[in-house]
Amino acid sequence: MTICSWKNISLRNNRTDAEITGGKIAEGMTVMHYDYLIVGAGLFGAVFANEMKGRGRKCLVIDKREHIGGNIYTKEILGIHVHMYGAHIFHTSDEKIWKYINQYAVFNRFVNSPVAVFGDELYNLPFNMNTFSKMWGIRTPAQAKAVIEGQIRELHITEPKNLEEQALSLAGKDVYQKLIKGYTEKQWGRPCTELPAFIIKRVPLRFTYDNNYFNDLYQGIPEGGYTAIVEKLLEGTEVRTGTEYKEFVAACRMDGSVTFGKTLYTGMIDEYFDYKLGALEYRSLRFEQEEMPDCDNYQGNAVVNYTEREVPYTRIIEHKHFEFGNQKGTVITREYPAAWQKGDEPYYPVNDKRNNELFDEYQKLAGEEKTVLFGGRLGQYRYYDMDKVIAAALEMAEAEK
Repeated sequence: MTICSWKNISLRNNRTDAEITGGKIAEGMTVMHYDYLIVGAGLFGAVFANEMKGRGRKCLVIDKREHIGGNIYTKEILGIHVHMYGAHIFHTSDEKIWKYINQYAVFNRFVNSPVAVFGDELYNLPFNMNTFSKMWGIRTPAQAKAVIEGQIRELHITEPKNLEEQALSLAGKDVYQKLIKGYTEKQWGRPCTELPAFIIKRVPLRFTYDNNYFNDLYQGIPEGGYTAIVEKLLEGTEVRTGTEYKEFVAACRMDGSVTFGKTLYTGMIDEYFDYKLGALEYRSLRFEQEEMPDCDNYQGNAVVNYTEREVPYTRIIEHKHFEFGNQKGTVITREYPAAWQKGDEPYYPVNDKRNNELFDEYQKLAGEEKTVLFGGRLGQYRYYDMDKVIAAALEMAEAEK
């Protein structure tokens, strides 16, 4: 993989201005042609590039950030692989995808078992018998079910009108008030009474003493961090970081020395079309990172959620625990939900009725772009776990045979 910044590269291959006239390449000069321009060096773009390279296609990958990896980018700090854009735990029940990703990394035995803080109380997540035992002083599944069912009965909610009523009708008042309400309101930036009920289709109540957050068969963290995976996927492919798509394409057209057969666009689909139908909604995040060279162990767990609305961050991540680190110091990240505005980094699509209908209209426009493919969470306006990203990229690559 060759990684460089577009800012330090001349598309004119060191030719003088006199050799280029009218935006056309001078006679006898070489034109660089790529089968695919891949916009975004995240997981989707990297998997697609790797598959195309294996089929003998020539790809150029660009990314507006100064690094590869997208949101799974990890950076070594104090000898710890820090997840720079929030916690990423790989999990899947798809054996094909598990075998695929294991070609590029060795995964450890990490199991995601977050805990939640509510005031002075500490609870296990997901909601399981350890949670219920701590909350109500009970011991058996029958006792826990009786408490929850009793609370639900007392509420007399038959047709939930909003997220609060939906959650109460599924989990009862204690679980809702302590572990759902504040966290959800921070995530969405508005009261649960103003959020639609469909956001919570079910509440994962587990009546076993099992703190494993995911039900998937395969789970772990890549030893050495996620960036190393993307580096391997992009090996042998030219990559240019610090490169804005529209500026780059405009320069290519003016210069005439670089051409593309097709484009894979993994950025925001509405931004691609200059928001001509209106802007889709997203939620953003802000990360506050703190290095603690003299602290061996800050919180004893990789992820601790803070469920009170009054605590401004939703969780603290202590990165060394992802790889069972015994380094002298530690690094933590506080994660703050944020409203999204144009220019901010979009993290989560807001897949309500209005936005889904608007996305459908953008998809119609995308269908008219005969040489442009749209992929990833922003190009396809959906929340993707990493295994689903890989599966979608492989499917798109297969369709390009």
